[in-house]
Amino acid sequence: MSSPRSPTPSPNSFPPPDDSEFDDDTGGGVGLSNPQLSLARRRTLDLVNRLHNTGVQVDIDLPQIAVIGNQSAGKSSLIESISGITLPRAAGTCTRCPTECRLSRSNTPWHCIVSLRFIRDAQGQPLGQAKNQIFGDIIYDKARVEERIRRAQRAILNPSKPAKHFLDSEDDEVLSSELSFSINCVSLQISGPGVADLSFCDLPGLIASISNSRGGGNDIAFVESLVTAYIKKQSCIILLAVACETDFENQGAHRLAKQYDPDGKRTIGVLTKPDRIPTGEENNWLPFIRNEKEPLENNWYCVKQPSSNDIKNNITWAQARQREDEFFSMTAPWSELDAMYQKYLRTANLVERLSSILSDLISKRLPQIQDELEKSIIHTRSLLQLLPKAPASDPRNEISSLLHVFTSDLSRHVEGVPDEDGLLQAIRPAQERFRRAIRGTAPNFRPFESKDKKKKHLRRASFLIDEEEEDGNDEFSESEDELGAATTRKRGVADKIYIDEVMERAHRARTRELPGSYPFVVQQTFIKGVIREWHSPSQILCRTVYTIISEHVNKLVEVHFHDFGQGHLEQRVKAIMQQHIKRCLGRTEESIAWFIKLENRPFSLNTHYLSDYKSKFLAHYKGSREKYGRPNLMSLINSYSPASLTAGILNKTPVGIPPQLTGIAKILSGLAEIGLVGVKPEDLPKLLQADEMEPALTIMADVRAYFQVAYKRFADNVPLAIDYELVHGIERGVLPALYSHLGINGTDGIRICSELAMESPQNSDKRADLVKKLERLEIASSELMCIGI
Repeated sequence: MSSPRSPTPSPNSFPPPDDSEFDDDTGGGVGLSNPQLSLARRRTLDLVNRLHNTGVQVDIDLPQIAVIGNQSAGKSSLIESISGITLPRAAGTCTRCPTECRLSRSNTPWHCIVSLRFIRDAQGQPLGQAKNQIFGDIIYDKARVEERIRRAQRAILNPSKPAKHFLDSEDDEVLSSELSFSINCVSLQISGPGVADLSFCDLPGLIASISNSRGGGNDIAFVESLVTAYIKKQSCIILLAVACETDFENQGAHRLAKQYDPDGKRTIGVLTKPDRIPTGEENNWLPFIRNEKEPLENNWYCVKQPSSNDIKNNITWAQARQREDEFFSMTAPWSELDAMYQKYLRTANLVERLSSILSDLISKRLPQIQDELEKSIIHTRSLLQLLPKAPASDPRNEISSLLHVFTSDLSRHVEGVPDEDGLLQAIRPAQERFRRAIRGTAPNFRPFESKDKKKKHLRRASFLIDEEEEDGNDEFSESEDELGAATTRKRGVADKIYIDEVMERAHRARTRELPGSYPFVVQQTFIKGVIREWHSPSQILCRTVYTIISEHVNKLVEVHFHDFGQGHLEQRVKAIMQQHIKRCLGRTEESIAWFIKLENRPFSLNTHYLSDYKSKFLAHYKGSREKYGRPNLMSLINSYSPASLTAGILNKTPVGIPPQLTGIAKILSGLAEIGLVGVKPEDLPKLLQADEMEPALTIMADVRAYFQVAYKRFADNVPLAIDYELVHGIERGVLPALYSHLGINGTDGIRICSELAMESPQNSDKRADLVKKLERLEIASSELMCIGI
């Protein structure tokens, strides 16, 4: 492929600025290219750029800037000053198709990708899906951009010829084109250090007359309709260029802008070529700057771009801005304007205001875009569902039969089927994970001071080992050999609550209590802390069951409806079922939230188990403390076995002499003699001298005992609520919902059934277009969800 010829500066353009003029990361940029912009603003701008990448602007009104004006109104010079690129310009009307510029700042070297976007074919008929075609290799030299854009525009204006022909061709610009104007556009993706983060579109200038050598009879109306298609969108910022060398009343671009933005809320007026105002008429333009004439919400601005002599002398971008500043500072009447109006002069002030307006518009529009996307997704899906399917001999009877068989099978699966792939079998592991997760929130009390955290370890409670098997391991230390391969939840040291911390919290909570007494709020605080951890596992279980049910129901729908027609009925039933399941999900989540609210207030009538657990945990905690204070006593208690002790005493006692009890057995026997019957060895630590940490031990035992009662209750109630509201809920009222939403029993039932069973090539093509649109919308929605909109 031959390389495009290096362009020479046209008489109406100035050389593109050097990279150094834009690459300064120390604050040298202006407007959207200013690196000092807040991170939040840059993120929103980046997001809109990503939305443009999805192509969703075909469906959704995305914020952008459209530059409009009459021909030769100075639009191209204005754009060059903002973007730093050079646009092709020639005599007469130069922009003959939209030129979309999508700029983004990056740390990579400056580069530009030129592509062609076709939304109409060579015959002018709309394409179902926009066709994007990269035009040439990536440009790393700014001097090559103008020539590439010129060639790209020629490719747009000659749609019947391969685009590659214009990329390689050496043909002269004056050669005739198939079209004089086109709605298809040239797209520029420009990225690099110091590049602005914005999107704008340079539209063909409005024309008042047609060239005899180039143009058609409908060109005037075509260009106006093209401009209208952009500026009528409410998220389009209209950058209206008005040349001061021509009477204002003769410039039709303002008329068009006012037609679609009558209140001037979206329009920014820009007066160009102030150096060409006829002598004595300068004051005619000052009322615009003072917003007294044709007032706009965002005011009028005035900029001065390089003159023809400046361009011939290869003026740089920085020099152009300096001379502009000198012009407005030294030339009357501009230099005589009050200070409050000086901010409306110069390109830098315009760009700064433009960036602010665009950023504010994006911030305002993002939530609306999300809402529009969701509505468009729903609307698109409904259009997909409305596509006709293959006809049946008796559509209404066949559809009715399919629905009844489907709902009967659904009820059977909800009740349970002896199949490893059954619905209940799929849910059971999630329920078990939920139970373990709730059990894993047990308060991790340690009956030792925090200073001994690495010296003393808590032994597993024997009553929990027997009661909960492996689940009882969670809150106990795995550091000691006697714990063996006990599995523990992965908690940090900070999750362990030591006795001195409990005591300190109890002291802080005291108000008017008598000495040695502590308010119940201490226990309540610990309990509420545990309850807060139950919300997440509950939601996970609910959402997991919802996902399982959705997938299971979808499979059932496919089994029963896949072979009917072209799948339209299947899609309709799936959508109705998903909405039905979502309603069940909503009721389920309300029930779970209600249960969690109930648990926020500690309560139980199960006093027997609560008291029993408190007694056991108190003995366990006391025993664990005594293990390190009285290791011999605790060793005897732990090793005591009534059967082995009795056998040992009988073997050592001579015949005829009554056996003598010793140690733990003797203590238990003595307690029984004084009436304390039923005392077990593990209860003996309770009889020891009172511990100074006794109140803390009591608090720990209270909380831990209540947890045992409450978590078992909660671990049953939540799965029961999910089973009732979500699992069984999907079969309640499902048949009426299907009939109602399908509408097959209404006055239009026969027609609806016939349409459901109909098929046609045209509808197949339409479906393909809708699927592509849905994909665009969903990708765009995902982009928005990434930042939590």
